[in-house]
Amino acid sequence: MSNIVNEVTSANSEYAASFGDKKDLPMPPGRQFAILTCMDARLDPAKYAGLAEGDAHVIRNAGGRASDDAIRSLIISYKLLGTKEWFVIHHTDCGMETFTTEIIGDLLSGSLKTSSVDASGWHDSNAGGGTTDGKFINWLTISNQEKSVLEDVQRIRSNSMVPRDIPIYGYIYDCKSGQLVEVPDATEAGKAS
Repeated sequence: MSNIVNEVTSANSEYAASFGDKKDLPMPPGRQFAILTCMDARLDPAKYAGLAEGDAHVIRNAGGRASDDAIRSLIISYKLLGTKEWFVIHHTDCGMETFTTEIIGDLLSGSLKTSSVDASGWHDSNAGGGTTDGKFINWLTISNQEKSVLEDVQRIRSNSMVPRDIPIYGYIYDCKSGQLVEVPDATEAGKAS
């Protein structure tokens, strides 16, 4: 067993020992909102949004992008679990800004091993064989944070399954200050009607 597995299971034992009343939390989020954000380990939505267990749904993926699966989760969050407001929160210094769909497709063609990056860009070991399957995926990379937040809010808002009365807010989390910075055009695009 790896050290990570031991650390996780030990932490879980400590957590479970003091679980207490959390067993009575209802399935619907108590504060009736959802956040779509990035999977970046530096982001802690519970802390930056003041959440406790049971407060809100937090949907995470690479870049916090409005992929089909993220929209599926938001719709379930609303339709079956009663959320009434949604946030799209991207962040500064996002790894999704460091490559393009073409770059990751090429890296995967070289090998399935972990790639490396330096000042001159991404590099692959080209060891062990790769696949061209990555060339057929839209990786939803980011070239401009404000633009990507706006695009994602617009994509969610224009989905035929999303009710018009759900407000969708757009923000960028600043990794250097911990602040949420509104993207006014995105919040305007997500305005409820």
